Amino acid sequence: MARGSHAKKEIEAALVYAEKNGWRVQSGGKGHAWGKIYCPYNDAECRCGEFCISSVWSTPKNPGNHAKHLRRIVDNCTARR
Repeated sequence: MARGSHAKKEIEAALVYAEKNGWRVQSGGKGHAWGKIYCPYNDAECRCGEFCISSVWSTPKNPGNHAKHLRRIVDNCTARR
């Protein structure tokens, strides 16, 4: 099933970047979350699972900063190195 696209183009680009790096993007969050991104290496050695799941906000105050934050999470995955 295809996921829905994010309304903010910067965040949608960051989600596509995460998917290209193997992360799973799931839309349909609760509260202010649009959805979540899940690390493909979700194991005990990957920073104890602390950064293996991250929320994607639906209406962040600054979409550009939130998109950079999501890219940093993907780039700093310890299991990817």
